[in-house]
Amino acid sequence: MGIFSEAHVCQCLSRLATQKRNSFVTISGGRQKTGQQFVESVLCLARGLLRLGLRNGDVVAISAFNSDWYLEWILAVAFIGGIVAPLNYRWSIEEARMAMVTIRPKMLVTDESCCHWHSAPHGESIPSLTWHVSLSSPSSDVINKCNILTVEMLVEQSVRFGSMNYSFAPEGAVVICFTSGTTGRPKGVVMSHTALIVQSLAKVAIVGYSEDDVYLHTTPLCHIGGLSSAMAMLMVGACHIFIPKFEATLALEAIEQHCVTSLITVPAIMADLISSTRLNRSWKGSDSVKKILNGGGGLSDNIIKDAIKLFPRAKLLSAYGMTEACSSLAFTTLFDSMLKATGTSLQMFAETNSSPVKIRGVCVGKPAPHVEIKIRKYGSSNVGKIFTRGPHVMLRYWDQIPEKASDSIEEAWLDTGDIGFVDDQGNLWLVGRTNGRIKSGGENIYPEEVEAVLIQHPGVLSSIVVGIPDPRLAETVVACIRLRENWQWSDDSSVQSNELFLSSTILRRYCREKNLTGFWNENEVNVEVWLVIFQLLKMGSKPHYDVTLSKRTRKPLNDPQPPKSNDKDRKSLKLLINGNETGGNTISLGRHFSEEEQHLQLVKKNQNYNNGAKLKGMVSRYAKVLSHLVKV
Repeated sequence: MGIFSEAHVCQCLSRLATQKRNSFVTISGGRQKTGQQFVESVLCLARGLLRLGLRNGDVVAISAFNSDWYLEWILAVAFIGGIVAPLNYRWSIEEARMAMVTIRPKMLVTDESCCHWHSAPHGESIPSLTWHVSLSSPSSDVINKCNILTVEMLVEQSVRFGSMNYSFAPEGAVVICFTSGTTGRPKGVVMSHTALIVQSLAKVAIVGYSEDDVYLHTTPLCHIGGLSSAMAMLMVGACHIFIPKFEATLALEAIEQHCVTSLITVPAIMADLISSTRLNRSWKGSDSVKKILNGGGGLSDNIIKDAIKLFPRAKLLSAYGMTEACSSLAFTTLFDSMLKATGTSLQMFAETNSSPVKIRGVCVGKPAPHVEIKIRKYGSSNVGKIFTRGPHVMLRYWDQIPEKASDSIEEAWLDTGDIGFVDDQGNLWLVGRTNGRIKSGGENIYPEEVEAVLIQHPGVLSSIVVGIPDPRLAETVVACIRLRENWQWSDDSSVQSNELFLSSTILRRYCREKNLTGFWNENEVNVEVWLVIFQLLKMGSKPHYDVTLSKRTRKPLNDPQPPKSNDKDRKSLKLLINGNETGGNTISLGRHFSEEEQHLQLVKKNQNYNNGAKLKGMVSRYAKVLSHLVKV
């Protein structure tokens, strides 16, 4: 049987060319293509690439809006044994250049989304780059000046010659997908055909995708979630609906116009869909949607309730995963209209037979059938590092040398970077991030557990907990709180908890009632909490944030007074919160936060704080994110 018994993403083309021969499989703007037309476009492009001189193992970088062309390019490059490297069109020129220096592409494919890249990648900056192809229709001046090819030029040179067989790149690699950079600069993750195929089959089995689905592309194809789901839909022969990029109004129009049955979301996308439908009461597209898979972070209870109201006939699932595992590791059902019941992901506490103690965490469901999960425990605790193994795991990072990769059993397991446990029913629970664990006074504190308690208070909209260096405790716990609308912060200890006021005293008492201090330390010592309040103020057309700093100390420090601030710090913080900071390096706060946290965009800054100690991060487990803590 040879290599053709191995998995290849282009094996879906036979199904599309036969069973979907006369049915539309892609709709992108005014373009509609049947299965036969789509397959012919892929093969025609593949022939053009071969004639141009692209060879087995060559890397093709693509940066573009979502479209049928994007999907065709992925398959055409894979067909000739090339490796596709989707780049984020939101990147700056410098970020794109650094990525291409790493992966050394032979070809760059772009559209109007990154026209500012046209002149940047050429010359000595990217020595490997031979061709630059535009998916859009640049002017003749741009074509001549920047030496750009068009798709039409490639297709014109394409010559039919008998039947073609797909090829494989070395190691069976097919995609280099960049991580989100939660542990520093984004890395190029090399994934195999097998990984994409088995993850697609998992989604087909668990979500229930079928050839009758009409799938709306809401997330970029440069992200593993969007790419993996697209592959699943190609395998079953579903119809793909493309919008260039997610905008709530465009998505809602597409859902209604094309009777969309399936889509994927992240918390921010779901929140935007809900908000937009509140403004558009006449929207009629909710009944067609039957399957929604959420990823990129957990949905809050309120968002889940609103999503169920918006899409009452949809099965709502949530997936936990990572780029290095080719998307999803575990799935949980949040709501099933057939069962009229919510799933276990709404739980925040687990209780096992082996341990009667309730452990705080977030249930992310059961691992997919092909996924192995191992918990490397800390001492006698059930909690530990989460590892995974199986055909879904990446081959390597691109800059790693394959010959030096170890075949040892230990290195076959991928460290997810998360901390959690598996309960008696086989559900995987997340407790925190490995590099986010706070060591304070000899105790291990997981930020997510503290956040899970704080967010339950009716006056807290969102919370983020970090550790900063402390000379006595090693690290001090810092809680950053954002108040809900109409709530106010007060340091007056006489304020009653039933009023719309919050204070250090109220929150401390609330944490005690939830047994949080008992988890930190039996003697209720060694933990100092700084509360930074982000309170939304309406000032003109843009929101601004007032910042109040208060402190609660269980054991006095040598310097109990908060440090002084200055106008420069205050102005910088407000610029950061309002998104006006220059440099374009704004990023989300993390994978597992709710939509409120993900909307809080901050820029990496090294800011001295607390007697010269460096503030390691608004979220220390995400090394790229650093914040200012200042007193106004």
